[in-house]
This record gives sequence, C-alpha cells and structure tokens, in this order.
Amino acid sequence: MIDSHTHLHVCEPDDGELVAAAVAAGVTRMLTVGTTSATCRQALGAAERFAQVYAAIGRHPNEATGFGDDDLAELGELAQHPRCVAIGEAGLDYFRDHAPHEDQLRAFLGQIELARATAKPLVIHTRAAEDDTIDTLRQHAAGVEVILHCFTMAGRLEECLEQGWWISFAGNVTYPSAADLAEAAERVPGERLLVETDAPYLSPQPVRKQANAPAHVVHTARFVAQRRGMDYEQLEALVERNAATLFGW
Repeated sequence: MIDSHTHLHVCEPDDGELVAAAVAAGVTRMLTVGTTSATCRQALGAAERFAQVYAAIGRHPNEATGFGDDDLAELGELAQHPRCVAIGEAGLDYFRDHAPHEDQLRAFLGQIELARATAKPLVIHTRAAEDDTIDTLRQHAAGVEVILHCFTMAGRLEECLEQGWWISFAGNVTYPSAADLAEAAERVPGERLLVETDAPYLSPQPVRKQANAPAHVVHTARFVAQRRGMDYEQLEALVERNAATLFGW
C-alpha cells in the first residue's frame, strides 16, 4: 500500500517510528508534504533518511502571506532535489483567514508553473474555495498532472474527472457523515484513484480517536476497496501502480 499524502513533520512520534509502523502495516511508499520553507527542508531530510519516503515541495495557501519571487525561486531550488517527486500542496483556502486571497493566488499560480517547468505533479489543497480552485486549474494548469488531495468536492466529481485530474481520498471518506464521498469513491475510474492519510489529521473511522499516521492508510484503503467491490489486494495493486506512474518512484 502507499500513502500519497502525509506530513511527517507534524506527526508524533519521531519519523523513524512512524516509518517503521507504516512498513509493518504494509505501507511501502509515502509522500511527505512540506508547507513552508522550513518544513519543505524537513520533508527532504526525511526522504533522504528513509527509502520509503519521498517529498513534495510547496507553499500551503495558509502560509502564503507575502509570497513572492524569492519564495518561488527557493521552491524551485528545493524541487531539484532527487527525492522531490511533486510540487505542493498549493491552492486556495477561504475557510481560514490565514493569508490574503491575492497572496494565495500568487503562490498557487507560481506553483502551477513550477510543476509545469519541473514536469512534476501538482498537489492541490482547496477548502471553501471550490469555484476559484477549479477555475484557476482550468485556466492555467493544462498539461500538468493535478492531484486533488483529500478530495471533498463530491458534487463536482465529474467536472474534475473530465479534466483528467487525480482523486485522492483521505480518512474522512470513511466517516458515517460522508456518504457523498463514499459514493464518489465508488465512481472514480481506477486509473485516477489514490489513497492517503493527510496525517496527523483526519484519522479514519476505525482509529478516529487516535492521531493519524501513515500506517493508518490501510484502513482507508480497506474502506474504499469494500465500497468498490474489490479485494484489498486488488486495490493495493491498483493504487501502487497509479502512484508509481504518477510520482516515478
């Protein structure tokens, strides 16, 4: 199994224990995602230490205040690291008022172009900003492999699939209150499907009272497999193949 999106720098315990627990659960690869300059460097450090870990380099929209050319240039330098396999997470977040919308958009557009220039997939964060996120991607991200991380736009699934974007489900797909996401997980074409933890956030239902960790992606994968009428091993092979194609690991 793979975890297509985690944040090792936020998780506890230390990275060594997290990776060991994930491997014991059958997780062979994981993508740890930086959200600031410092955490991007931490992500690369983890990827250097552990064969199972790769890094995504980006600026989260909540961290985009004052984003400018120097920030984009720094991301460009970090993205050259051989263990960086994706750009982001980038996008728009209107739910939390942590960064001006114009700064978020500037960072978003810059990272779209960085993904294009480096030929790396782009990891998208969107919250309470569906219209602007989809419109921005449609207008500017042609030719870029787009991953809709922690997918929540069930009502717009067909639009996203028409654009050829990847759909990644996190632990919230397993929640009883998320019937629309569970139904979306049934409908995503196999060749566009990923699973993730977004650890330490969004623990799947069987471990919901615990902090999330990469090992817990297996719970989300089992749920998705069941909803799709597949054996776990079939889904495992599918998402491992998808991730290898997308991230080149």
